[in-house]
Amino acid sequence: MKKILLLGGSAQQIIAIKTAKKHGFYTVLCDFLPDNPGQHEADKFYLVSTTDKEAVLDVAIKENIDGVLAYASDPAAPTAAYVAEQLGLPTNPYISVQTLCNKDKFRKFLKENGFNAPVSKGYNNNDVDTSLFSLPVIVKPVDSSGSKGATVLRDWSDLQKVCNFAFSYSRSHRIIIEEFIEKKHKYLIGGDIFVYNGKVILWGLLNCHRDSHVNSLVPVGKSYPLLLDEQDIIKVKKTLQNMIDKLKIKFGSVNVELVVDKYGKVWPIDVGPRAGGNMIPDLLGLIFGVDVIEMAVLTAMGETIENKVHKGIPYYATHNLHTKENGVYKTIKFSDELENKIVKKFIYKNPGDRIEYFDNASKALGIIFMKFDNKLEMDKILNDINLLYKVVIE
Repeated sequence: MKKILLLGGSAQQIIAIKTAKKHGFYTVLCDFLPDNPGQHEADKFYLVSTTDKEAVLDVAIKENIDGVLAYASDPAAPTAAYVAEQLGLPTNPYISVQTLCNKDKFRKFLKENGFNAPVSKGYNNNDVDTSLFSLPVIVKPVDSSGSKGATVLRDWSDLQKVCNFAFSYSRSHRIIIEEFIEKKHKYLIGGDIFVYNGKVILWGLLNCHRDSHVNSLVPVGKSYPLLLDEQDIIKVKKTLQNMIDKLKIKFGSVNVELVVDKYGKVWPIDVGPRAGGNMIPDLLGLIFGVDVIEMAVLTAMGETIENKVHKGIPYYATHNLHTKENGVYKTIKFSDELENKIVKKFIYKNPGDRIEYFDNASKALGIIFMKFDNKLEMDKILNDINLLYKVVIE
């Protein structure tokens, strides 16, 4: 029986474990949290940090594994590539994965390879040369995901506070400051693409929604189809495939965020060598009729996949349930108008759980999937969605 090593056993990563088992693979799991739910699904569990490359390599050698997958995890992606490269298993180049997972290195890569890159500089302390930048700027850790520790800074008087916030989410104690690029379209371009044999076979480009009432940088949902001019979509696709070529990415999910400015220039904001969080692969499965998780598992194991991506079905969306309050969770009440459009619902919290103000993706209470009849209906509900459900707190 072939063995797959999976890095991360959170609730959102369980689907990868189940998919691997469905295909007859023996599943070995590493996670640093002793209470992770994935350990109850995997065939074998090791209490090992997914960012400890050498410790994970020891597990891989001991278990004689055949493939490694860091499903939907930025921090674990370099470890997966390192271990696979050391053992001669299917992988993308370790140096390329490192580049994509570190915002310092990614900005350097963009500049050196002819891509549009914002003015930026990395720092190990709060001694920032403000003369390099024009406000507004974004301050964020070089090695976090889910918008953790990220802030749009509009007044230099808040610099120290914002830097300290970013440092608190950085494993390497390093932040990056970069100019804020104004987009010409309503929504940030987000979503996942899937690469197979070095070519993008799935263009899962989505509208990335934000909620300015909590944190304007944190995604609160996705919608399809992408609201972008066709000529701009072509430029976005060309930019991403060019990036895949230069990084020599051979297979797997790639999570993307980009903007197009008023001059028609494409600016890659973040590109991660992994599936997106907030169940983006599940949404793409509904839209394009493909099982992205299965594709990720099989390619990590060196198996062939069917390249059958259907034409996208319009007017799907997700929303990350969240609150502006701290407290003890009781329930969530949905209006009939919203309930009638929900096709899938996942609630992460149980009554009595502590919940917090939504300032990063990890504080979501759950996620809902919606299907609409037309664009007008989708726009109306998504614009009013905070009024269409209520989080009840004790």
